[in-house]
Amino acid sequence: MKKKSRFDKVYSGINIQFPISKLLLNGQKTIETRTYPIPEKYLNQEILMIETPGTSGNFKSRIVAIIKFTQCFRYKNEIDFNKDFRRHKVTKDSKWAWQDQKPKWGWRFKIIRRLNSSQTLEKRVGVRFTNEIKLK
Repeated sequence: MKKKSRFDKVYSGINIQFPISKLLLNGQKTIETRTYPIPEKYLNQEILMIETPGTSGNFKSRIVAIIKFTQCFRYKNEIDFNKDFRRHKVTKDSKWAWQDQKPKWGWRFKIIRRLNSSQTLEKRVGVRFTNEIKLK
């Protein structure tokens, strides 16, 4: 019987805009922030990090790493959120900064493996997550 490899596995992927993606990949950013908790099905599961170009990248969306979100927590208030800057790297003037009308969640993650070279995404990227992706 043939042993399955990581290339046989079908993954889900999370979209993270450039240049934020680089902060995660180089270890400067250790908490991803969102305005919603991570869906339970993605917690503690290997998923692909899809680096999207955002407004400053000049490339097509691409897979850059396999990651795992290991914890999800809600920030109590703006003070707690801003105190955690060294982990999430969201500045007060960022479009992702604290907003009183939206809750803020922190997602702790670890990088399982950086890809040796990025893989251009063959399918259309979902709004937040993209499903049914195979590595080449």
